[in-house]
Amino acid sequence: MATKREQILDAAIDVLGTRGPRALTHRAADDAAGVPSGSASNYFRTREALLIGIAERLEERDRADWETLNHLLGPATIEHLVEGLARFVLHATGPDRARTLARFALFGEAQTMPALHESLQRGHHRIRDWAIEMAARVGIAPGDTTILVDYLDGVVAHRLGGAGTDTDPRAAIGRLVGALTVS
Repeated sequence: MATKREQILDAAIDVLGTRGPRALTHRAADDAAGVPSGSASNYFRTREALLIGIAERLEERDRADWETLNHLLGPATIEHLVEGLARFVLHATGPDRARTLARFALFGEAQTMPALHESLQRGHHRIRDWAIEMAARVGIAPGDTTILVDYLDGVVAHRLGGAGTDTDPRAAIGRLVGALTVS
């Protein structure tokens, strides 16, 4: 069961992803979480603290989702990697659309909030390092994993904007992974 802090952050993520940055307030997070007024500000005194909390919670949830998916797929093979990445793209732009839109909103907010920018960078580096470790199991070099991660970010952004939503991403991801594993 989620803690009260996690409930507030999950609700704040939903507000940010469905209604946008202007709608995100401590009160909106409280209302969305169904907690007493003032609860969000007890955990996160400033808007910047709330946004940093959201960034950290997104990273936690992403990692948990990916670990669950990896467990379902089985041992590390190129086919499992491609399938996992395709499922990630489809989930991030489908059922998890609000969470993904919240993440993109954080990038815009971080341009004027150095502490949020630093938090997002730390999270990006942890996720990238984890992806490098995972991709190495199927023979993809660290620099090439960065190419793959950047490609996936682009695919997700385009699909959120409506481009390519009628196509299955597996074939393109498979071609890219295949090209990156050729030595």
